[in-house]
Formats: sequence, C-alpha cells, structure tokens
Amino acid sequence: MRSGAKVAIVGGVFAVVVGGVGYGAYNVLDGLGGGGGGTDGKPTSAEVRTGPVTEAEIDEASKEFLKAWASGDPDTASQLTNNAAEAEAALTGYRESAHVTEAVITPGPAVGSKVPYTVRATVSFEGRSKPWSYSSELSVVRGLTTGRPLVDWSPTVIHPDLTDGASLRTGEAAAPSIEALDHSGKELTKEKYPSLGPILDALREKYGEKAGGTAGIETRIESADAGSPDKTLLTLTKGRPGELRTTLDAGAQAAAEAAVKKYSQASVVAVQPSTGAIRAVANNPATGFNAAMQGKQAPGSTLKIVTAAMLIEKGLASSGQKIECPPTATYYGRTFKNLDGFSIPAGTLTTSFARSCNTAFIKLIDDTKDDAALAKEAREVFGIGLDWQTGVVSFDGSVPEETQGEAAAQYIGQGTVQMNALNMASITATARTGTFRQPVIVSQELDGRPIATASRSLPPYVSQQLTDMMRQTASWGTGKAAMASVGGDKGAKTGSAEVDGQTTSNSWFTGFSNDLAAAAVVQSGGHGGDAAGPVVAAVLRAGP
Repeated sequence: MRSGAKVAIVGGVFAVVVGGVGYGAYNVLDGLGGGGGGTDGKPTSAEVRTGPVTEAEIDEASKEFLKAWASGDPDTASQLTNNAAEAEAALTGYRESAHVTEAVITPGPAVGSKVPYTVRATVSFEGRSKPWSYSSELSVVRGLTTGRPLVDWSPTVIHPDLTDGASLRTGEAAAPSIEALDHSGKELTKEKYPSLGPILDALREKYGEKAGGTAGIETRIESADAGSPDKTLLTLTKGRPGELRTTLDAGAQAAAEAAVKKYSQASVVAVQPSTGAIRAVANNPATGFNAAMQGKQAPGSTLKIVTAAMLIEKGLASSGQKIECPPTATYYGRTFKNLDGFSIPAGTLTTSFARSCNTAFIKLIDDTKDDAALAKEAREVFGIGLDWQTGVVSFDGSVPEETQGEAAAQYIGQGTVQMNALNMASITATARTGTFRQPVIVSQELDGRPIATASRSLPPYVSQQLTDMMRQTASWGTGKAAMASVGGDKGAKTGSAEVDGQTTSNSWFTGFSNDLAAAAVVQSGGHGGDAAGPVVAAVLRAGP
C-alpha cells in the first residue's frame, strides 16, 4: 500500500478519494448508512483465484472493509471478512455496546499482507463523551472457497487487546477503581510498575467495593474467562477510588521490574518468610498472563530443597554424611546424569546439594521405601497443593504421587512436578523458618478468606541443616557468583529444567537474605546461576 493519503470532504463526512495515491481517513459511526458496498461472498469471475494475495488486492480489500466499518455498516464490513458471523457481532457491538459514536480510521502503508491503522474515536454514554485513540492492524488473506481477498477476522481487528469470547462494553464499571498502596503506604500504579497491571486489575475487581470506592463510567474489555478481570480502556468518569493496602514493597517491586526486563521471558516473586507477605511480583512480558504466580513448569534442581528436607527428616541422610555422587544413576530402567557428567568421589550431602549433583539424590530414592514420599513432604510440610488464597488467582504448585522412574525424576525437579516463581519463593521461605506460611498479597482481614496451613513444620534440626546447605550453595557452590553482591544471612539453590522442544534449559534460582526469600525463572536461560540468579539477587538487595 502506498503512503500520501488524500481526503475529500463530502457532506461533512470523510471519504476515500477514488483513484488517489492512497487512503484517506474513514469516518463515522454517526448513524449515516452504507458507503461500503455490498458483496454476495462470491468471486466476480467464474475462475476462483489461488495463490498469495497481491498488493492491489490487499489495498482494495482493506480499503473496502475499513470504509464499511467506519460508515457504521457492520453487515457489509463483515461480508468482507472470512468469518462474517463473528465479525458482524463484534462490529455491531462496537457501536451498540461500546457506544462508539464517531470514529476516524486512518490506515498506514501495508507491510506484506498486514495493514496497520489508527482509530480516533468518540465514546458517548448517558450524556458523557470522551475521545479514544488506539492502533491496530488487519491481515488480508485469500478466501478458501471464493478465492476473493478477505480480511482475516480476529477480535484484534476491533482492538489489539480484544480476545476470543471477550467483548467491548461502555457503562458503569463492574467494580470501583482502587488506589493500591504498598505495605508502607507508597502508591503502586500500572504506569510505574507495569508487571502489576494484571494484578491491580484483579485486586480492583475483587476488592474495589470492600475498599470503599464508588464506580465510575468506563469502556472496558469484559473477559470471557470468569477468573480473569476486566480491562479498562477508557475512563469517562472516575468515580471515587477505594484505598487498598497490599503486602508489596515498592523498592523490591521496582528492582524486580528492572531485573526481568533483561530477558524476553522471565518471572520473579519475593516473599517474607516470617509472615508469608508477598513483597514483589514481576513478569516480562509485563502484560497478560501472570506467569510468576500462575505458571506451571518443572523447576529443576531448586526442588532439591524439598528432596533434601525429606531425606534428612526420614534419617536417610544428613548434611555432613558421606554420599556417593557418580556420573550416572539408574532407577527402574531410567538413567539420570549430572551436568557434563561430573562426579564427586568423596562428598557429603552438602557437597552434592551445593554443586547440584543429581545422581546423589536419585540413588537414595530406593531407601525411602515409598516412591510417593516426596509428594507427601511437599504437601504436608511445604504447603504445595493446598489451595492457596493469596488474594488474586494463583497456582499453588503440584507434586503428584508417582512411582518408579517418574518418581525419581521428581527428586530433581523434573517429570510431573509443576511450579512457578511464587511456589519456589514460598518453599525457600518455609526452609528458612521451618514453617509454611501461605503467601498473601492482601491481608486476610480484608475479606476473611481461608488461609492454607500445612499439617506440620520441619523439625528444627532439619530446618537448620537445610538452610546451612543453602548457605554453602551461596558461599562456594553453584550460587556463589549470583549471590556475591547480596549481603546479610544468605542462602541459595540453582536449577536448570529441561523442557521438551527447547534446545536450552530453563534457568531457575531461589535464595534468601535475612527475612526475604525470592525465586525466579528465565525461559531458555540455561544454568540457574547465569540468568535467574542475577534476577533474584537484584530483588534481595533491594528488599526491605
């Protein structure tokens, strides 16, 4: 598509210049009809065209669609797409449900089959109006049966954040807005802390009324998922926000936001061991899915914290006990190895933990006499799988009861184990104090929701040995480099999780400093100390 648009004024309405060098801007959802032309959905010639759409076809198809949309003609516009039924419903809703009364759509030059455009609209509801601007794009494809160039329909054609099943609405907000504060009273906003966007939306939906606010008028995306919050796109009237104090810490949150930005896909969570208060949550990408609290992935050797606790508690090992660490180990026909095939000829459990020896842990599974022992330890002591009520939607980890080779894989955080950064930060916090305290992001006093409790704490001698081994990992083991800049009483555990289809393992790291525990995962980051380690260290340094 060529640039250099020209616009003619026809009866106060913008219209495309036929035969001009480009597009004009298309106007208006103001009750004026048509202008987009009809279509019967059939090719104009007897021969059905095949092959990629041409530049001219992209130009013409996108021009006709945008013209019909802007003219307030959803029937015509929808027939210019490859999914007329869904397109017509969405385009009709744009005017009738979102209450867009005027719109000027200005396309830009095509990039291949994609045509970007900007929308300058006016939303009007019950006597209130406000301008609304955003950008999106469409793609032109060849119809499978007609051979005609058609707009490839997707909800994002209407708005880039609109998803399947969701809808655009303007009206009184589903919940009052909130003024979110950290634990010391500092304001937390989406603009300053982008990772908190989905979390603040969820807190608003759940606690807006309890926080004492009054609802305003807004244009929003109403999610098709009952568990997902609506997303505000435009505020016509603000209402009165309610004040909501969270457990977050502004300093730790700022450090977490900066740390994850160094990687294309990364998550980190910080938890206070003495209380379970969540001090920081950050993701990159910062919008959309909250992987830090809802992700489900194998955590690699960071789970050896739980494995070591179980072995010590059962009397099968102790931190100073000599334990064999061979290059490989086999359990029920499944063979496991150490990174680069290393071995430790005369080491202790601490040595194998600090250097992340897989085989030392695998060789001890038979001694438990119970393949499901690890799953029981994770649930009964570390609170994994106990339906955490953090204040927002979260996944509380999973260590299923397995047998034979699959159970052995769990000992080193592989197989069917599923965790996220929140879960591993909590496991580290439990190891630090010996007692599971369910993580929370808002106080239980706000709504009286049930808080999960583990059935027992670690015996003091187990917790002491466990934290000592983590201290050694941070002092001279695989976590040394990452934790060098962290002060206080500190400990760590690294992990690398192999994932099917990835050439490089996911990087996991968890650690503590005084009364703060943090865990991070970096997708395809390799060794835990190389990528996730610096993320955790940055948060621990900034923590309260």
